[in-house]
Amino acid sequence: MSLLPILEYPHPRLRNVAGAVEAERIADPAFQRLLDDMFETMYEAPGIGLAATQVDTHERFMVIDVTEGRDQPLAFINPVIREASADLRVHQEGCLSIPGVFADVTRPDGIVVAAFDRNGKPFEMRVDGLLATCVQHEIDHLDGKLFIDYLSPLKRDRAIKKLEKLRKQG
Repeated sequence: MSLLPILEYPHPRLRNVAGAVEAERIADPAFQRLLDDMFETMYEAPGIGLAATQVDTHERFMVIDVTEGRDQPLAFINPVIREASADLRVHQEGCLSIPGVFADVTRPDGIVVAAFDRNGKPFEMRVDGLLATCVQHEIDHLDGKLFIDYLSPLKRDRAIKKLEKLRKQG
């Protein structure tokens, strides 16, 4: 396994919309290695989610593990949100592509997500709380959206200035 470079804002390819993963590609050993590399990269960063777009692969898949013990890795291939609750939740989000910047984002508290697992088996999950936030955040990446897109122009400008300041500090 190896660590993958993570694209950082304002890299233009973070705005690419990812295409579907072909079913036969899922069983490909190179694709399975890529999933392993994404998990390793996410854990090392450290993060709780990583979308393929962030590692400059523009296919619809992502990896997530929101557990403290980093012992429940989840792969979502071609994920689709089937339902979203009317109940909203504010969660402070950060992003490996916008390191060191955090902001409150309001999203549905619960969702139903359908996808294929790393073996190509279809599944559907009802999730809420942090996992729901993370799934939505990563699907946004696959759609070319970033969490700062949900912020007011003023808060977005502040976030970008903070990122620039952190970069200057090294």
